[in-house]
Amino acid sequence: MEMKIFIVEDDLAIFQSLKENLEKWGMHISGPENFQDVMSDFRGDEPHLVIMDIQLPVYDGFHWCREIRSISKVPIIFLSSRDHPMDMVMAMQMGADDYVQKPFHSDVLLAKIQATLRRVYSYGEESPDTMEWNRALIDLKRGMIRLDGQEEELTKNEFFILTVLVKAKGEIVSRDELIRALWDDERFVNDNTLTVNITRLRQKLANLGLGEAILTKKGLGYVAVTS
Repeated sequence: MEMKIFIVEDDLAIFQSLKENLEKWGMHISGPENFQDVMSDFRGDEPHLVIMDIQLPVYDGFHWCREIRSISKVPIIFLSSRDHPMDMVMAMQMGADDYVQKPFHSDVLLAKIQATLRRVYSYGEESPDTMEWNRALIDLKRGMIRLDGQEEELTKNEFFILTVLVKAKGEIVSRDELIRALWDDERFVNDNTLTVNITRLRQKLANLGLGEAILTKKGLGYVAVTS
């Protein structure tokens, strides 16, 4: 699901920087066209998360936070150069989920956004204990894959990669998508680490007779074949 982020920030340079960075992670970014009527754009965009500056034209961020909270429980992260403790206290009392002070590191803000989205939109979701694939049983609780009485234990990264590919149901998953998914799950990998994990995963699958079950589509990515 593409996450929609609504950024209420009147500094165009900051807005564009945030937009470019977050779009790299597959998020849809929008903002108000008119700072006198932020709520119209908020209602129209129906975002999953709001990033709110405090110092804004016409009305400040606290005003718009109150307006949003009157109709929505969408998570709100304040982003401000103001460092007075009372600003942080007010933000939290008004229902903000976090407060990030300018200047900020983009990776820190990204981590906070991802953590908030996971908490709000994944918390309480039920998932099955097992998943079947090519007659093999993937144990989602133990991180194991089992076939015909044989069992292979997977590392966290190998297990995560396998489940992402299997859940794609025959569709190609690009290397960039896999790296983003691992990053989102707080597993920090680079391109070389991904290659190593794919190689090890294939070897373990080969031990179960599933050596050809993950195919490389040159220049595109990987696909989990279902027989």
